[in-house]
Amino acid sequence: MNIRTLITLFALCTATLAKAQQVPSGFWLGNTTGPLPHLTYGLGEDRLGGAKMTYLDSNVVMCVVDSTRDVYKIQLSKNHFAYAPKTTIRRNDSLRPQPYYLSENWRVFGDSLYDYVTINLTEKLPYRSIQQLSPSRLAVDIFGATSNSNWITQLKTTKEIKNVYYEQIEDDVLRVYIELKHKQHWGHHIAYDTIAKRLEIRIKRQPPLNLARLKIAIDPGHGGTNRGAEGGRSNILEKTLTLQYAKVLKETLEEAGVKHVFMTRTKDTTLSMAERAAMLFKDDPDVLISIHFNSAASDTVSGTSTYYRYIGFRPLSTAILDELLELNLKNYGNVGSFNFGLNGPTEYPNALVEVGFLSNREEEKRILDPNFRKRVAARITKGIRSWLLSLQQ
Repeated sequence: MNIRTLITLFALCTATLAKAQQVPSGFWLGNTTGPLPHLTYGLGEDRLGGAKMTYLDSNVVMCVVDSTRDVYKIQLSKNHFAYAPKTTIRRNDSLRPQPYYLSENWRVFGDSLYDYVTINLTEKLPYRSIQQLSPSRLAVDIFGATSNSNWITQLKTTKEIKNVYYEQIEDDVLRVYIELKHKQHWGHHIAYDTIAKRLEIRIKRQPPLNLARLKIAIDPGHGGTNRGAEGGRSNILEKTLTLQYAKVLKETLEEAGVKHVFMTRTKDTTLSMAERAAMLFKDDPDVLISIHFNSAASDTVSGTSTYYRYIGFRPLSTAILDELLELNLKNYGNVGSFNFGLNGPTEYPNALVEVGFLSNREEEKRILDPNFRKRVAARITKGIRSWLLSLQQ
């Protein structure tokens, strides 16, 4: 086959690929913007909003193909769509669609604090991450990307990353696999370089499995104008109780030797989820515990429960629940895929604790007892300690 024939065939293939990846007429391109931009799977909603697919970095390129109510429909790849709040997408007429987007060279390395996987791309494309178990690994889908990565440079400076490889699971969806050395997921952060079109996946290393050496954050739910639930008989507000219990938990952890305990609020302060998340990202804890109290329409409903969103963080929530059940509270359950805002960050293991039901008269009476606060704090502390011990086996 001569060179002229090869050039002709290449031109035909390129034209065919461009046609195959063509987006619907009427689309436009934009960038993510504002605090905590995210994608949801569909248009369904509940009191916590739609089921979230992923949080995204700013300036990620979005292809908007439709609009409904206060959300845009986003085409991620040929076969994948998602939805984004209109407030998180800024139209950018300077962007031009390309027939294809490629991945380029990779680098895997560590510095004094974290391990990293960096992937050069021809555009800042949307992504999502999935924690996987047995083996413990992180899968990251890069939508719209086709591999042109012919080498992955892996340095021996990594301490948590065991291996890195990829799979082209669809013509325009590239899946990155990052195998971890430990069974527990300690968190990850995904963002683009502020200048280059380089995706950076930052992997948190396992800290010392010693309670006293952990950095622990506590979020007292609600606060300020966000009153939360209300006691059925006492009319006490959830925001008041969460702060009381959080302060006792902080004291209990410090008595157990924990030197770094951070609270998102210490007063009756109004804080948005974005503001809480910003504080937590700055503090960079090893663990986050959110304190809440439940309520139901019926005063017969009772029980304690814990909540997580990502499967890799579930062990922490189950260990705490096991300890809370020792207080002779009914088991209301361990709830996964929970769409609460502070279960959303992937940067650190986190668990939300619903201590009990304020709408239940007997449980409300226990919750108001100062001695019960100390017992709950002691059980949460023991749950964290039990979780750490399980990771050493």
